Amino acid sequence: MADERQDAERTEDPTQKRLDEALERGDVVKSQEVSTWFVIGGGALMLAAFSGQMSNGLTTTFRGLLANSYQIPVDGLALIAMAGRIEREVLAAMALPLVVLAIAALAGNVIQHRLVWSAEQLKPKLSKISPLAGLKRLFSAQALANFVKGLAKLAVVGSVMTALLWPQRERLTGLVQTDILGTLLLTRSLALNMLAVVVAILFLIAAADYLFQYRQWYQRQKMSLREMKEEFKQTEGDPMVKGKIRQLRQSRMRKRMIAAVPKAAVVIVNPTHYAVALQYDKGMAAPICVAKGVDALAFKIREVAEEHAIPIVENPPLARALHATVDIDQEIPAEHYKAVAEVIGYVMKLRRAVGRPGGIP
Repeated sequence: MADERQDAERTEDPTQKRLDEALERGDVVKSQEVSTWFVIGGGALMLAAFSGQMSNGLTTTFRGLLANSYQIPVDGLALIAMAGRIEREVLAAMALPLVVLAIAALAGNVIQHRLVWSAEQLKPKLSKISPLAGLKRLFSAQALANFVKGLAKLAVVGSVMTALLWPQRERLTGLVQTDILGTLLLTRSLALNMLAVVVAILFLIAAADYLFQYRQWYQRQKMSLREMKEEFKQTEGDPMVKGKIRQLRQSRMRKRMIAAVPKAAVVIVNPTHYAVALQYDKGMAAPICVAKGVDALAFKIREVAEEHAIPIVENPPLARALHATVDIDQEIPAEHYKAVAEVIGYVMKLRRAVGRPGGIP
């Protein structure tokens, strides 16, 4: 019941991290039908391309063995040496076909997923020996699919063999009166025809089975909302912790800005909402923003500026534009040079007229 409840809760598509973890565990999409198709296809290719070469090699070996059987020594060492020679010649004749079959078997797995080295599937698990788990696997969708595939393959392959061999029944009956070469040629021709049709049919079965296996695998990887949240915490961090860190950073930035306001040459404000403090000394290429803020922070910047007799100039459009385009400790954008220069020039003239540094009265 617990497993069924967990499966019902897994409604979200898996993340890439979840899929990567499944691959590391060795939980991959695997269709045995695809592997079978590659092996049978490799066997058909081997029979079509190498059967003549292989039969010639084996014929030469065994013909010589039979023709000279009376000369073959039967003592222990000689018999062992002869068996070794026959073994080498047989392996030499079958080496290339066997390599083709091995490559086909490997390709049947590699084409479905990249190679995975994992001992996870070898670890002992109670579910593997649990009778209840065994019954669930016996009557699962996977078991039903395997049963249906077995019946389908048996019916289709049986029908194909019947359809191909039935028209040849008279020729097959007459093989008892045919020489061995004719029998081999007919057998090879019929075998190639049957393999070609079987390979085509098994391709369709393998493609359908792979899609089914992929769907089953993808369903296993789905996640519940709780798992999504836990993974997000692991990868991105706890939102509450991140919020506190962000608050601390903002608090430190506010303190640093407020401490920098006394160095400003002027504070440009929108009367109640925006405040931008600019520092400018001779030799600077352009004024630098040392503090900016809105609402409560803007009020605090104005308050500190008044305490330190920093000129405050009301220019709502310029205050809003600077707040939106310039960052802390950055020079103002070139498009605001003229407007800011006019403000700083006005402040300098006012200071000279008053004859002392201080705020604007």
